Amino acid sequence: MTLDEELLQEAEDDRLTVEYIRAYLPQELKERFTDEDLYYFLDVLVDYYTNSGILDAAPDKDGYIDIDVDAIAAHLAKQAKHDKIGDFSPDELRWVVEGEMEYGESLDEGDGSPQ
Repeated sequence: MTLDEELLQEAEDDRLTVEYIRAYLPQELKERFTDEDLYYFLDVLVDYYTNSGILDAAPDKDGYIDIDVDAIAAHLAKQAKHDKIGDFSPDELRWVVEGEMEYGESLDEGDGSPQ
């Protein structure tokens, strides 16, 4: 795959992830987040997963890694405030984190498309 093809694939993956998160959000939060916000939080999530060492943790006997969703949501809230993106609560951002995780699980469960 060429670099251009990889970049296009990553952009499409991001678009599908944001679309899934938007659908996952409860109705009262759908208007709280713009697509731009969701792309920003997706980037922060990827950075967090990459730099926190969380993906290096040993999986449990069922093959799962224990992920502290509340800690990640708090990190997103802090980073958004620092980057002047907005003042979001960890409770609001928990939905974004869970939506991203659910999307990943939906890809693992079937044909590669959201459930």
